[in-house]
Amino acid sequence: MFKSMKQKLGGASKKESSSGNKSTSSGNDQPGNSGSKASATSGSKASAPGAARAPTALREKPGLPTISEQTFSQYYADPLPSFRDVSPAEKQYLFVQKLHMCAFTFDFTDSNKHVREKEMKRQTLLELVDYANSGAGKFTEPVSEDIVFMLSYNLFRTLPPARSHDQDNFDAEEEEPSLDPAWPHLQIVYEFLLRYVVSNDTDAKMAKKYIDQSFVLRLLELFDSEDPRERDYLKTILHRIYGKFMVHRPFVRKAINNVFYRFIFETERHNGVAELLEILGSIINGFALPLKEEHKLFLQRALMPLHKPKCVAMYHQQLAYCVTQFVEKDSKLAEPVLTALLKYWPVTNSQKEVLFLGELEEILELTQAAEFQKVMEPLFRQLAKCLNSQHFQVAERSLFLWNNEYIVNLVAQHRHQLLPIVLPALEENTANHWNPAVHGLTLNVRKMFQELDEQLYDDCKRQWDEQRQQLQRYLEQRDQKWHVLQQVALQRAPKGTVVDSKPPKYQIVDASVH
Repeated sequence: MFKSMKQKLGGASKKESSSGNKSTSSGNDQPGNSGSKASATSGSKASAPGAARAPTALREKPGLPTISEQTFSQYYADPLPSFRDVSPAEKQYLFVQKLHMCAFTFDFTDSNKHVREKEMKRQTLLELVDYANSGAGKFTEPVSEDIVFMLSYNLFRTLPPARSHDQDNFDAEEEEPSLDPAWPHLQIVYEFLLRYVVSNDTDAKMAKKYIDQSFVLRLLELFDSEDPRERDYLKTILHRIYGKFMVHRPFVRKAINNVFYRFIFETERHNGVAELLEILGSIINGFALPLKEEHKLFLQRALMPLHKPKCVAMYHQQLAYCVTQFVEKDSKLAEPVLTALLKYWPVTNSQKEVLFLGELEEILELTQAAEFQKVMEPLFRQLAKCLNSQHFQVAERSLFLWNNEYIVNLVAQHRHQLLPIVLPALEENTANHWNPAVHGLTLNVRKMFQELDEQLYDDCKRQWDEQRQQLQRYLEQRDQKWHVLQQVALQRAPKGTVVDSKPPKYQIVDASVH
C-alpha cells in the first residue's frame, strides 16, 4: 500500500518517535500553537487534507504535519470524507489523514472557543475507533508512527497543579475528584490507544519502536492525574502493554518502583498509587516460583515502606493484596513482612492501626508455625498495646483476631510464651476499659485461655499479681519520698510562697474486684 515507505522514512524514524513524545498542555494548548512543533519526516512535507479527496489508484502516506496555526486552518477548513465514502484502496490513506487531523489539541477551559472544530475532532476520533474495530489490517507498521504521533500530542501534556489541602484534615474519600474538561476527547483517544495495544495487528516486535520506554514513562507520569476516569484507562492500558511487550516488563517494574520511592521519601502525594498497585497485584500473581531475588527486594524496599505515609488508607486494600500474594507464594517471606509491618506500625493514628490489624490477620493466616515462632513475641507485645487502646475500634479489632481459628491454633502451640505477654492486657481491660463491647470481648478471650490451659493461666495470673504488688510497693515508697520532699520544701520556702502540700497518689486498680 505504501510503496517505498521505508526508504522515505527510514532516516527519520527516531526523530518521529521522539517528536511524538513531546508534552503539550491540555488546559493551555491552543490549536496550531506555533510553540508546539512536531518534527516532520526528513525531506517530505505534510500533505494538505484536501489532497485526500482526489481519486487516485495508489497514494504514498503523507508526512507528519507541523502543528501550527496554518496547518490547523488547513486541516479544519472542511471535514474529511467518511470511511464508507472512499474506496478500500483509499481507506488507509484517509486513516492517516484523520490521525493527523486529530493530533491538534484544544483549550477546553473556554467552552465558546472552537466549538465547531472540537465537535469535528470528536466525530473523527469516533470514526477512528470504529474503523479500528471494523476488521484486521488497520494497524500496519507504516501507520504506527502516525498513530503514536496523534496519541502523544493528545495524551502527553502537563497536568494541572495539584490542589492545596490541609494535610491534617484532608480526606481523599470525601473530596470531590477534579475532572479534566478535555475528557470528551481524551476518553476516545484512550479508547483508540487501548484498541491499538490489544489488536492482533499490532506486532510487539514491530511496535516496540514506537511504544518504547519513553512512551511508557510518560504514561506513568499521567497516573498522577486527579481524574479517576483517566487513571482507570491508564491502569488497563499499562497492564495490556506489560502483557504484550515482554521486552518492557523489567523496565515497567523498575519505573513503578521509582514512582513509589519518590512518593514515599519525597512527596507523600500521588493520585495513582492505588491503580499502580492494582496492576502490580496482577503481575505478582503471575510470578513464577521460586521467586527471583529481584522480586523479594521489591517487596522489602518498595511495598513495605508504602505502609509509612499518612494517606495509606487511599491504597491500603491494593497494598495488602500485593503483600499477601508474596507471602502466599513463599511462606518464608512471612517473617520479614511481619517485621516490617511492626516497624511501620502507627503510634498515634488509630485508623491506620485498624487497617494494619486487618492486614496482619490476612498475613497470619498464611504464616507457617516456623516463621510465626520467629516474630511472635514482638508481634504480641504490639497486640497487647492494641488490646489496651482507648480507641475502641483498635481494641475491638485486635480482639477479633481470636475469632480466627488458625491464629488461635498458632497461639495455642506457643501459649507458654504468649500468655504472659497478653494476660496483663486482658486483665487491664477487664478492670478498666470504658467500652462495653471491648469489655465483653476481653472476657471471652480470657475465658478461652482459661479453657485452653487453666493451670498455665492460673500460674501467669499469680505471677502478674505478684508483679503488681511489687509495683504497688514501689509506688508507695515513691509517694513517701515525695511527701518528705514536700515537707522540706514547706519548711524552707520563703514567706508568701505557695507550695503544693498534696503530693500525687499512685494506685493500681485490682481487676479481681470487678
